Amino acid sequence: MAPGFVCTPSAHALVATADGAAAATGAQDDAIIVTATKRDASLEDVPVAVSVASGQAIARAQIRDLKDLTSLVPSLSMQQLQSPANVNIYIRGFGNGANNSGIEPSVGVFVDGVYRSRTAAQIADLPDVDQVEVLRGPQSTLFGKNASAGVISIITRLPQFKPGGDFEASWGNYNALVLKGLVTGPVTDALAVSLAAGRNRRDGTIVDPDTGHRSNGRNRWFVRGQALWQPGDDLSLRVIGDYGLINEVCCAPVNVQPSAATQAVLAVGGKVNAPDAIYADQAWWNFDSTNRIANYGFSGQLDYKLDRVKITAISAWRRLTSATNQDSDFSSGQMLARNAQDLKLSTFTEELRVATDLPGPFNAVGGVYYFNETLDQRSAIAFGQDMRAYANLLVQEASGGALSVPQLEQVLGSLEGDPTRYAGRFFASGQGSNERYRLRNEAFSAYFQADLKLGGGVTLTGGAAFTSDTKRYDMAGVSSDVFAGVDLDGRAYAPFRQQLLTAAGLRAQDVNPRDAAAVAAFAQANPQGYAAVLGRAAANAKNPSANPLAPLRSLQLFPAYVNLPNAVEPGRTHDQRVTWTARAMLAMTAHLRGYLSYATGFKASSINLSRDSRPFASDQAALEAAGLAQVNQTYATRFAGPERTTVYELGLKAEWGLATANLAVFQQTISGFQSNLFTGTGFALVNAGKERVRGVELETALRPAAGLVLSGSATWLDPLYQDFAMSAVGDLSGRRPAGIPALSFTLAGQYEHRLGRSARLFVRADFHHESPVTMEDGLPGFLSLGTAAAIAASAQYQRRVNEVNTALGVILAARTDLTVWGRNLTDNRTLTKIFDSVAQPLGISGYTNQPRTYGASVRYRF
Repeated sequence: MAPGFVCTPSAHALVATADGAAAATGAQDDAIIVTATKRDASLEDVPVAVSVASGQAIARAQIRDLKDLTSLVPSLSMQQLQSPANVNIYIRGFGNGANNSGIEPSVGVFVDGVYRSRTAAQIADLPDVDQVEVLRGPQSTLFGKNASAGVISIITRLPQFKPGGDFEASWGNYNALVLKGLVTGPVTDALAVSLAAGRNRRDGTIVDPDTGHRSNGRNRWFVRGQALWQPGDDLSLRVIGDYGLINEVCCAPVNVQPSAATQAVLAVGGKVNAPDAIYADQAWWNFDSTNRIANYGFSGQLDYKLDRVKITAISAWRRLTSATNQDSDFSSGQMLARNAQDLKLSTFTEELRVATDLPGPFNAVGGVYYFNETLDQRSAIAFGQDMRAYANLLVQEASGGALSVPQLEQVLGSLEGDPTRYAGRFFASGQGSNERYRLRNEAFSAYFQADLKLGGGVTLTGGAAFTSDTKRYDMAGVSSDVFAGVDLDGRAYAPFRQQLLTAAGLRAQDVNPRDAAAVAAFAQANPQGYAAVLGRAAANAKNPSANPLAPLRSLQLFPAYVNLPNAVEPGRTHDQRVTWTARAMLAMTAHLRGYLSYATGFKASSINLSRDSRPFASDQAALEAAGLAQVNQTYATRFAGPERTTVYELGLKAEWGLATANLAVFQQTISGFQSNLFTGTGFALVNAGKERVRGVELETALRPAAGLVLSGSATWLDPLYQDFAMSAVGDLSGRRPAGIPALSFTLAGQYEHRLGRSARLFVRADFHHESPVTMEDGLPGFLSLGTAAAIAASAQYQRRVNEVNTALGVILAARTDLTVWGRNLTDNRTLTKIFDSVAQPLGISGYTNQPRTYGASVRYRF
C-alpha cells in the first residue's frame, strides 16, 4: 500500500541515530520523526525495526542511488545483475524479483507515498531527498501485498514558501560528472513550487581491450517538479511530476570458470578473460549491451484535517519503458546476435485513509488501497554467425569425436526420408526465439490499525489487513531453433541410436568401431562378447535413459512453447489473505523502551515471464490429451504461489541524549518463498517449502565530544531452508540459503570543527563488512553431474565485503560545501553474482563489484 509518508525533517539523523551537524550545533534533542504507522511519531516510540538516513547523511556519504544505501544499513543488501534495471533488493536476507518481470519484489519501495512495483522503476538517482526510511520485516498490515520482507520509503523535500535553492557539482575518476539542482519558492501565499533536475555520467569501469568500448558506466538524468497548495492549516494538496532516463551500456560479466565450451569459444575466434584475471576490469563482447530505461509519472496527495481526524488521499499513475539488448554469449565471438527485451509497464494506484489524533489513549488509522497494473513484454534471442561452428565443436566434444553437426543433419534427415531436410539448418544464424508476455494485475486492500495506551507506560498496537490480488496473463512464443525441434528419442532414429550404442560398446572393449577388420577380428575371437555388445545396443535403442544422443539435449536451447491461455491452463491466479500485527511497547524509563511484536506478511503469486515458463507437471496428462504438448516438452512452473511471512521480534530502543541504541532480536519465517534461479536460458521460478532466519540487529550512536559522532550498526543472521525439496538444483532442505552473510556491520564516524566565525571542517568515514557467503544455492547447468555437483559448483565461490568510504570537506558560511570523497577506497573486489554461462555447458560467469571511485564536489545552498 502506498504509505503517503509526510515526515518532519530530522536535524540529526545519520542512520537512525545522529548527524554531525546536530552534534556541532547542539541540536541533540531534536527527535527523528518517522511515519512507520502512517502517523508522525518519534523513532524511539515506534515499535518497529526501522533505520533512518537523513538527506544530509546521504549527501555527505556521496550516495547516488539505492544500491549505495547498503553501506549505511547492514540489514539491507542489493545485487546488480545484467542491466541497470535488474537489481535484487534484500532485507534480512529476504527478497527477489529483479530478473523476472513477472515477480513483484518482496521489498516494497515507495517514493513520496507512491509504490514503485519493479526495480527498473526504483534504481535511478536519488532525487531531492529529505529522508530515507528502511522498515525491516513484514509490513503487510499497512503496506499490503508489496512488503512481505520490508519497506524502503524515500521522502523528498516539500516545496517551500521561502525562496531557496540547492546546487551540487561533483567530479571523479572514470570522468565522472554529477550535476544536481533544486529551486523552490512561493507563487502565491497559498502555492509553492519546486523544480529539481540532475545529470549523472561516468565512463564504464570495464573495457573491451580490442575495441576500447566501455561497459558499466553511468548515463542518466532526471527532472522533477512539485507544487504544494496550502490555503489553510487544515488543507494541503501536493502534486508531483517526474521523468527519468537511463541510457547506459551495462553490464559486462566475466568468465569465472571455463569449460570445454570455453575452448570452443576460443576456437571460433572469440575471446574471454582468463580465470585469474576476474578483477582486471576487462571483458570482451561483439556488440554493446544497451539499456534505455524511461521512468515517469504523476501523483497527487490531498490531506484534510477535520477536527481530530486527518483524511489523506493519494492517486498516482506511472509508466516504465525498458528496452535492452545484451551480448549474452559474454565473449567477442558471435554465438548470439542479440538478446533483446522491450518492456512496458503502466501502474495506477489509489489510497484513501483516515487517521485520528485524539487526546485520549486510543488512536487508529484505516484505509483502502487499489492497485492496477498492465505489463507488456516482448523478448527475442537469435543465434549469431559463429553459432554453427561453435555448436559443431560442442557436438564433437560431447560425442567423443563420433559426431558432427553436418553428420547429424544428414543422418537424421535420411532416417526421416529426406537427406536434405536439415542440411545447413541446425544452429543457423538468425534462428532463436521470439516471445510476448502480457500481465494484468488488479489488487484491493483494506486495513485498520489502532494504538491503545494503558497505564504504566504500556502501549498496545493491533491491526489487520485484507488483500485480494488477481493476475491474468498470456504468453505467445515462437521458436525457430530447428535443432531444438528434433526429438532425439524419436522412433525414427532408433537405428542410428543402436549404431552409436554398438560403437560405444566396441570402444569399451578397446575395439575401434571404424576399423572393420578390427571389429571382425573381435567378433571372431570373442563371439559371445560381440553378441553381448549387439544385444545391449538393440535392447537400449528405444530406451531414453540410455540414449547416446542425450548429451546433445543441452544444445537444444529453445524448444517449442505451449502458449496460454489454453484449454488446460487458464492464465489466471487469484489470491486473498488476511495479515495482522500485534505489538506491545513498554516505556521502562524516560530513556528506555522495549517492545514485543508479532506480524504476518503476504505476497501474491508471481508469474514466470521467461523462456522457462513451462506447464506444471501436474498438467502433463491433460495437455497431452488435448494435443497441446510439444516436441521435447519439459514441465516446470508457470507461476509460483503466494509467500507468507511471520516474524516474532523483541526490541529495545534507548535515547540518552549523548548516546542512542536500538536492538532487535527476531525470528522470521517465510513459507512458499518465491525462488527465481537462472538456468542458462531462462528462469526456474518455484516455491520453497519453508525458510526461516534468526537474527540480531544493533544500531548505536555516541556523541563523546562536541562535533563528534561515532555510530555503528550490525546484523547477525542465521538462515535455514527448513523445507525446499523441489528447488531447481534438487533438495536443499536443511541447508543454509545462499547470499545471506552471517555477519554484516558498518562502523562510521563524523567530526565537525569550527574554523573561525563562518567556516566548519568536517570529516566522515565508514567501514562496511560482510562475512564470506556463497552466492547461489546451486548451478542448474551442473545437474547433469548430480545435485551434489550443482551445489558444489557454486559453493566454491564466495563473496566477502570490506569497503571503506570517506569524505573530507569545508562548509563556508553555512551555504557552500567543498568536499573530497572516496568510495571503496580499499578497492575491495568481489563477485556479486555467479550463474551458468549461457550456452556454455559447465561454464560459470559472474558480475564483479564496482572498483575504487573518488572525486570532489561543490554544493551551494541559499
